[in-house]
Amino acid sequence: MKQEVTDLELIQNVLTGDTGQYALLVKRHQRFVFTLALRFAKNREDAEEIAQDCFIKAYKALGTFKQTAKFSTWLYTITYTTAMTFLRKKRLATSSISDEATFLQLENHTSAFNANVYEQQNSHAFLNEAITHLMPDDAAIITLFYKGEQSLEEIGIALNMEPNTIKVKLHRARQRLKEKLQYLLKDEVKELL
Repeated sequence: MKQEVTDLELIQNVLTGDTGQYALLVKRHQRFVFTLALRFAKNREDAEEIAQDCFIKAYKALGTFKQTAKFSTWLYTITYTTAMTFLRKKRLATSSISDEATFLQLENHTSAFNANVYEQQNSHAFLNEAITHLMPDDAAIITLFYKGEQSLEEIGIALNMEPNTIKVKLHRARQRLKEKLQYLLKDEVKELL
């Protein structure tokens, strides 16, 4: 029985010249990096661009990885900073919108969501939809903690915050997620919580 090669072994192989091994690291982490990028970007095209940029940046900086944290934590730090930079640049490139246009867009989105709620069978679909309505920082913390199974310390490293700050932010993010679920799902939320 062959044992799976660790991230650290793959990194050493890449650093010693076997650059093809980086594809295995990408394959291993691409799904979660994309999911995290999608939490920030809110659309598939931007999330794909952010994820691609993350892996390029990680490859270029692989020699600086100090192994004081897990590779995934280091990679999620890159994902967070890349997403924030991308959104900042995108925000600067867009013109401001009126409050009425924002309200209509939100109303249309909520109406479309309510029309499709009863078609969705899986409670994960409800949660994922509610997470997309959270602020990017809240969505990232929820995603890293529950889907990425990162500890408070690891999330703190990734987001450059103290673990106690992450604990408070996680608690508040859960509250906001609960509110979003209650608003979007009305009575169905009782079955999920």
